[in-house]
Amino acid sequence: MSNAFEKNLDGHIAVISGIKNLQPEIDNLLEALSTAVRSGHKILLAGNGGSAADAQHIATELIIRLSKDVQRPAIPAIALTTDSSILTAGGNDIGFDNVFARQVEGLGRKGDLLWLISTSGNSPNLIKAARKGRAQGCTIAGLLGRDGGPLLDLCDHAIIAPSDNTQYIQEAHMVIYHYLCEQLERTIYPGK
Repeated sequence: MSNAFEKNLDGHIAVISGIKNLQPEIDNLLEALSTAVRSGHKILLAGNGGSAADAQHIATELIIRLSKDVQRPAIPAIALTTDSSILTAGGNDIGFDNVFARQVEGLGRKGDLLWLISTSGNSPNLIKAARKGRAQGCTIAGLLGRDGGPLLDLCDHAIIAPSDNTQYIQEAHMVIYHYLCEQLERTIYPGK
């Protein structure tokens, strides 16, 4: 094994191992997700770049299912990152900083959970979405990295991956959200 590969692999392993220390935050977010779904509310998701893909991945796991052995109805989830017409019209007409906030304005309702994913917590469009979500009465959740950035202070529930390295943060996020999706479907639909 080359030194570069071994060092990279060790970095991934260290961050994934560090997730164990986040169990209280993960449990709190699971409870918030369960509360929203059980109350008939939906989950809105957003992120940029790789985090946009993660938002879509989570929405897919919730709508379709994660665990093959759990036969259940869809869990209402919408990735705000998927509609190219909304994203391009919004970027052109109201500015890219507003593309998610505008969708939250139209789709977010009191009791919904707005789940924002950011490796830095510094994205203006996510910060504006969080502010709009709060004004709409949504619960705000953040899956973050580094120090959480300004987005951290806008979250009711935040999980910060223990790293400053974007690729490690993204990998930790995937492990966390797969766990949350699995536990959510098993909690909401036990024995299915």
